Amino acid sequence: MIVRLRDGMLIVTPQDGETLADWLAAHAGQVFRLSAIKGGSALLQSLGPEEEACRIPINITSQSPEPLRLISNFAHAPFRLDDVDYASIEGFWQGLKFPGEAERRRLAALHGSEARDAGHDAPAADTFLYRGEEVRVGTYAHWRLMEKACRAKFTQHPAAREALLATGSRPLVHQVKRDSRNIPGVVMAAIWMRVRGRLAKAGDESSEESAEA
Repeated sequence: MIVRLRDGMLIVTPQDGETLADWLAAHAGQVFRLSAIKGGSALLQSLGPEEEACRIPINITSQSPEPLRLISNFAHAPFRLDDVDYASIEGFWQGLKFPGEAERRRLAALHGSEARDAGHDAPAADTFLYRGEEVRVGTYAHWRLMEKACRAKFTQHPAAREALLATGSRPLVHQVKRDSRNIPGVVMAAIWMRVRGRLAKAGDESSEESAEA
């Protein structure tokens, strides 16, 4: 192998009878860390795929590719919360806009854009009641309800949980054309990452207990 050093670059060229094809295929898209070792040599050590090593954010929306789409609020990922069955987080969230139990349960069965659009018919209000507690729209208490629902979803729906955990430690964002005033994208993304952290910790503790048994 012939190694050439350039400003910001290291070029490796195979000589006769040598090949880099297999090595390149096995390390495609990876990021390497350069460090000096004894004898004046240099070591290039893989840090893993670029997306993971550089912690490139993942934008979660209803248009994300599968299986990431399962993380989004639009996803059909049934769960049960406070004795009510929901088809999606969106159905839960939009249902909170309605004061009547019948309307809330109607929206609970919806998912995707159908659930979102159904919320357009809700009466304007600065507060709502949930299990007898008055909650002000767009406040921490409102967001806490969203996090409670998300915990239920990802705990109860295996495929959605697997999709969320598969994002590893990469930052999640929720960037859409029209951000919500009640729950901005930065708040939604933070909720997903907190839920992911709790699930990952629970999984690690479960693995340790299994190993000790």
